[in-house]
Amino acid sequence: MHIGEFLDRSAISLRVSAANKRQALAVVAEIAARNLGLEAGVILDALAEREQAGSTGVGHGVAAPHARLEGLSRMRGVFVRLEQPVEFDAVDDKPVDLIFALFAPKEAGAEHLRALARVSRLLRQSDLREQLRQARTADAIHALLVQDGGAHPRSSAA
Repeated sequence: MHIGEFLDRSAISLRVSAANKRQALAVVAEIAARNLGLEAGVILDALAEREQAGSTGVGHGVAAPHARLEGLSRMRGVFVRLEQPVEFDAVDDKPVDLIFALFAPKEAGAEHLRALARVSRLLRQSDLREQLRQARTADAIHALLVQDGGAHPRSSAA
């Protein structure tokens, strides 16, 4: 599964302000609601429920929150870059500024896990994380994630 299949440019937001983890997840839910045609409150509740099972802060300033949602027909993603990192109870206790959220249909099986694994592998690359932090536009971030998420070599054009 290629990241371009589930991450639209309109679901990427930079320069996002949030004072804490809950606010960061609320912003993700708002962006997801606009892009998925679902209610932000329902999305936020699903994300918060997943966080109660264990933090999705995977380390190095990255979080990969995820939820299964009624009303989705396919995997969808949201990428947010926070202006200031927030505490996220991450595995390395470092605050988070890069959030790549995944949303799967309620009945999704292995597809959901494969997408989560791909995003996780991608964001473990320190050079890519740095490029994502430096990118100035949603288009640049989309290009970085899509190029790196596929079989194409990453260009430095972003």
